Formats: sequence, structure tokens, C-alpha cells
Amino acid sequence: MPTALKVLLNISGGWFFKIHSRWRALILITLIVGMAVTSLSIKHYDLNGPGFDLERGTDDILGLQLGLDLSGGIHLVYQAGEPDQSPSDSQMEGLLDNIRLRVAGLGTSEPNIQQLGDDRILIQMPGLEDVERAKRLIGETASLRIIERICLDQLCTTFEDQDTGLTGGDLRDSAADRDSVTSLPLVRFNLRSSAARSFAELTQRIFNTNNTDSPDQLAFFLDDREVVSAGVRQSILAGSGQITMSTAQEARDLAIQLESGRLPIPITVLTEKVVDASLGSGSLEDSLIAGLLGLALVFFFMVAYYRMSGLLGALALVFYTAIVLAVFKVLPVTLTLAGVAAFILSMGMAVDANILIFERIKEELRIGQTLNSAIQIGFQRAWSSIRDGNISTLIIAGVLYWFGSQFAASAVTGFAVTLIIGVLTSMFTAVFLTKNLLIILSSTGLYRFPRLFTPESLPKRAPGNRPTPHTQERGA
Repeated sequence: MPTALKVLLNISGGWFFKIHSRWRALILITLIVGMAVTSLSIKHYDLNGPGFDLERGTDDILGLQLGLDLSGGIHLVYQAGEPDQSPSDSQMEGLLDNIRLRVAGLGTSEPNIQQLGDDRILIQMPGLEDVERAKRLIGETASLRIIERICLDQLCTTFEDQDTGLTGGDLRDSAADRDSVTSLPLVRFNLRSSAARSFAELTQRIFNTNNTDSPDQLAFFLDDREVVSAGVRQSILAGSGQITMSTAQEARDLAIQLESGRLPIPITVLTEKVVDASLGSGSLEDSLIAGLLGLALVFFFMVAYYRMSGLLGALALVFYTAIVLAVFKVLPVTLTLAGVAAFILSMGMAVDANILIFERIKEELRIGQTLNSAIQIGFQRAWSSIRDGNISTLIIAGVLYWFGSQFAASAVTGFAVTLIIGVLTSMFTAVFLTKNLLIILSSTGLYRFPRLFTPESLPKRAPGNRPTPHTQERGA
């Protein structure tokens, strides 16, 4: 490391650690809150660096990821297997993997795909509205067969089909594309090396019939349904080919199905539901109004009763809200209506932690402690109650998360995850943000007016016992 850089780091590091602890705390608070606000103010961001790639954000409010009940979308429940035979664990695992591949191609953000019990699957796809297309892509088996069509007349109205033995299992990959000359939508595919030679011989054989009165064709069948049939303009020796489609969406759908292959077991739709985006938007607006109204009432109570302490507590609650929402965005957390309820509940718990602290400070001021001593002792004595209460809530949230994961109850799981994040953040804001803001405020001239920090009348001090800046600092 260059000497100049070492000197610069030593100077900057030494400067930071030499300043008073309360100003270090203020710098850290500013950085944390500033990063949270910046994350929320930018809807989309992509941070790249050595060993990490962080891409976050959506088009929804504050760039947060909203769940099905808030953003609208499709809700499907499937029954797997035959009515008289339950699927095995390995079959269900393969089915879930296959469905995840298909749903990923639909372009939905943060889909929820879970197993319900032993033989059912829950699929939730936010942002989608075409339920028939979703059902078609998820449920169809997509078994591809490549057929050699022997034409008996020039227009190939009469023909004989011969099985070539080539199927979708011989494909290495497939993708939707457009022809560079005609701009027609098509599906490009590549065969595995084991099937490339057979495909090359097949296309060469069909190509050799182009100069006859009845040129043969190459036909593609998807689940015994003919997708396309056409002649071969040149033999394909590299093991790659293309299937021309009518529309771009058909090309994308076929590529998705070919890429994911055949479903290992049949599935049947039990429940289908489309959640209207406007209904989800209305739920979100109602939740925001309820949250803001509750927040305003809490602010009014805290400032009216606890005065300056309440004002700082209200400020810490604003910081808490920004930090929690930023954590939701960075992780990311899919925010559902149940998650919004858990977030509002965690805000109440954050207020409760501040109230425990303010009550302890009030008791210390009542017995004649200086403001700075009352803050220090109040936090120490309130911490055990805050810790025990929050740990109890975390245990309950952990049980809810386990329950929701076991029974695929996404609403319960979302509630638990949001509550855990909110509780952990409330502990941080109570023991770090609120405490340091109070200490910084008490280091100003306001330490002479402890009544600004408590709603109760305080005992009169003897003239010789009046706190001074010197004794106040020593009490810290």
C-alpha cells in the first residue's frame, strides 16, 4: 500500500475515533438513515462489485416487491398424480422443479410455488392476468416428437408419417427468436451430440427429395398435436434447427415448454383465481392510510405526554420505518397484506420499547437524578424488559414461520418474516438511535431543563446541588 494512502487512512481513522462518542454515534445514525432513504428513493438500482451483484427494485411503490394480494395476479392450486395413486416424494420434487422452470419463462416477478401436503401444489404469480395461458404453459406436458413425413403428392395433402425416434429429450436447449431475413417468429434449438448425427441424416434424406415431384417434409408434434411441417432447404449437419411459428408469443411459449420438458406426473387444476390489480391497489392504499393515521396518533401522544423525549421517539420511529422498508427492498421481501399488518404491529412494538425507556427515565428524574444520569440508568434498567419481550415475540414469529412453511401458508410465512425483521430493527432503533439522540440532546443547554423530558413535576434541588455542565459530563 502506498505510504501516502496509509497516512491518509491513519489520519481519517484517527480523526473518527478521536471525536466524542456521541458525535460518532450521530455520524453512524446519519449514514444508516441516509443509506435507507437513498435505497427507497431510487426505484431500481444495480450494484456490482467483487463477489456480489445486487439488483433490486420494481415499478411498485418505493420499488418494493408486492405480493399477489397487493399487486394482483393469478392463484392456482393443482392436484398431482392419478386419483387412485399418490405421487412419490421424488416425483413431487421433479414436478416442482419442472413447474418452476415453466413459471420462470412467464416473466412474473417473485412467483410463489409451494407444495401443499403430499400431492398438491400452490402457484401464485403476481402481475399476470391471462389465467388460460398460465394454465396451458404449466399443465401441458410438452412432449416433442420429430417426424419424417413422406409426401405422396406435390402439395403433400396425402402423406405417410414415419417416427424418427427423435424427441424433446434429445434437445440440449431451445430459445425463441426471429428470422433475420423474414422477421418471422421462430424457435431455435440445439440437439445433444448423441442425436445430432441422426438429425443430420434425416435432414439430408429429406433435402434430397426436393427435386422430386413430391418432396418430403419434416414435421414437429407437441403432445400428438402438429405444430409445424415444412420442407428442408438445406441439410443440417451441426445438430441445430428452427421451428417457424405464427406469433412471437407462440414461439416463447413453445420454447418454455421444450426447455422444461415433460411433466413427470399429470396435474389437474383444483382452484383458479385471478386477483384484480385494482383490488390489490385499493388494499394497499387502505393499509397505507391506516398506517399513517395510526402513526400520526402515536406521534401526537408521545410528544404531548413525554415532551422532548417523545419528540425524539417519534423521530426515531420515522427512522425505523425507513430502515425496515429499505431492508424489505434489499433482501428482498415480498410484501403481502399480512406482511403490512405485521409491519404495523412491529411499529407498535418499537413505540412500546421507547415508552419503557421513557418511563424509566421519568422515574430516575423523579428521585433527583441529573438528566444525563437518568438517561443512562433508564436505558440500562429498561433493556432487560425490552430484550425479553422481543425475544418472546421472535420465538412466536419463528413458530409461525415454521408452520407456514410446513403447510404452504404463504400469508402466515409472510407475516412471520416481516414481523421478525420489524422486531430486530425495533431493538436496534431503541437501544442505539433513541438512546444516542437523547444523549446528544442532553449534552446541549437543555440539560438545565429536565422537566422538558418528563410529564411529572420534579423535586426542587438545593442551590448547591444544581447540575452544571461539568457534573453533567461526569455523569455520562
